[in-house]
Amino acid sequence: MFIVPSTLATAVRYPLGLKISALGARPTQQLELYDFEACPFCRKAREALTMLDLDVLVKPSPRGGTHWRAEAIARGGKAQFPLLVDGDTLIYESDAIVAHLYERYGAGTAPLWTRLGPINTMSSALASAMRAGNGRAVQPHRDAAQPLELWSFESSPYCRRVREVLCELELAYVLHNVGKGSPKRTEFRERAGKVQVPYLEDPNTGAHMFESRDIVRYLRTTYGSP
Repeated sequence: MFIVPSTLATAVRYPLGLKISALGARPTQQLELYDFEACPFCRKAREALTMLDLDVLVKPSPRGGTHWRAEAIARGGKAQFPLLVDGDTLIYESDAIVAHLYERYGAGTAPLWTRLGPINTMSSALASAMRAGNGRAVQPHRDAAQPLELWSFESSPYCRRVREVLCELELAYVLHNVGKGSPKRTEFRERAGKVQVPYLEDPNTGAHMFESRDIVRYLRTTYGSP
């Protein structure tokens, strides 16, 4: 079952991407992130986004992708991921992204365990290895007219599988981070009826659902090529 290696990947990175840190100002514009799920450097950026309770428009850029990857290269000038877009500011390098996010939207300084350099990167690479390439390369797919919406937090093994498929199908989505302690959980409960992740809404079809297996099946049926 996919959940076993995904749970192991979560354990390797514990407690990163699980609960909320001290929060600062909120963005005035929609953050954008070009990344791919299997990238160990991208994981570090996504963990910080969860811990800072930040929503972000994710534009998946898997290997072999022709849509968002090409857009990222056009905007930033190189094929390097993650790439964070914060207003007029473009930032490469995961450590620089984490530092920027904490300086602007957190308590100022990133937590120690996010600043361990090679050790941090090695454990993130180990987590990626446990997923055996899921969320790395593009798969045949159909485009979506509008971005989907996903309520998630980085360390959830169930959310990870959904994000991997969204990445493989090059489906842009607004990632609503609702880690433990998130002040957005009240609003989430009012919207969805309960706090359970992953939760997907698709404005293209009107579909909305919980349960990772149901979401994965829906995504592959609706957007995967036969």
